[in-house]
Amino acid sequence: MFNTDMAVLEMQEVRKDLPCSVTPTPKANLGFDLKFHAGYEVTIPLRELAGSENLLTIVFRLTPENKKEDPLYFTQRVKVPSIEEDAKGDAFLQGSFDVGEGKYHIDWLMRDRSERVCSFFWDTEATLATKDKTITVGLPPSSASPTDAEQFGEEAPVERATAEEPVKIKILMNFAPQNARSATLQPYDTSALVSILRTISKDPRIHRFTLVAFNLQEQRVVYRQEEADRIDFPKLGEALTTLKLGTVDAAKLGQKRADTEFLSDLIRKETGTEISPDALIFAGPKAMLEANVPEEALKTIEPDYPLFYLNYNLNPQASPWRDSIGHAVKFFKGQEYTISRPRDLWFAVSEIVARIVKSKQGKQPLRAATGNQ
Repeated sequence: MFNTDMAVLEMQEVRKDLPCSVTPTPKANLGFDLKFHAGYEVTIPLRELAGSENLLTIVFRLTPENKKEDPLYFTQRVKVPSIEEDAKGDAFLQGSFDVGEGKYHIDWLMRDRSERVCSFFWDTEATLATKDKTITVGLPPSSASPTDAEQFGEEAPVERATAEEPVKIKILMNFAPQNARSATLQPYDTSALVSILRTISKDPRIHRFTLVAFNLQEQRVVYRQEEADRIDFPKLGEALTTLKLGTVDAAKLGQKRADTEFLSDLIRKETGTEISPDALIFAGPKAMLEANVPEEALKTIEPDYPLFYLNYNLNPQASPWRDSIGHAVKFFKGQEYTISRPRDLWFAVSEIVARIVKSKQGKQPLRAATGNQ
């Protein structure tokens, strides 16, 4: 921290020695990862960066309203390539950080190698609606941290609740784009789907996880993890890099309704294993197949545990119809939840785990009676 930088932050005067425009996030937004995200966008004319390589250094101080004696400092560096003297247009930069509930003041500056400075100052707030106060946010109040750009980083250990018979679940996750016509899995889609997994994995009542990640478009299982005490997110992320959306196996072109057959086989296989979970949870975007799995095929399956479906759908009004996975879950008298907002995810997972625990407890007297016969 240079003394000159500290002086600029303390003065709290807008400076434009280095011309730029700063647009801050007016209010921190709660993401599917259940963290409040705040940030800013910066616009700077390219002509101001003309010449040989440059370096832009951003420094900002974040002060919680009720912890003014304990500010947090962040830095961001942007390497600028050589730019022609007559360059037109603007350069766009952005930064983000995560905060817990509370009000914050941000003192921000950016300088180049010539020590020209652009500075700006603003306030932001992160707050849950009264009806959402039971949601556990990822950061404690009046705290902040850099936004983690690694979607598949290792999850922090969770202290599991003690139980005589720990809850074990199986998750069938369809890793597919929100837009079925998209040839790529967009970062916001991946982030939401991974956040669903992380929210489930953080529930202390669950002790064992079986994860089956698949893609209906490619009609294949991408990753499998059996009976683990945690979800291996780094390996999941590595496996998802093999997805090649927008391409179709030539051998499957001649197969009529091959995607329906794949889903049917997947359900049959994953519900027919010798080791039964306490619940099976489907998750992913809508799977609007040409044909649903036939009831005749589903009648051959008799899971003795509840089924659930976390349907990730950002615009449910545009597609209110039940999809192929939803039809299968309904056949087994399962419960479907539409996940359009972060609060939907929190309350859905909380209710699902409560139902699983209740279902498991209901079976224990029956098992004890059977054992005494």
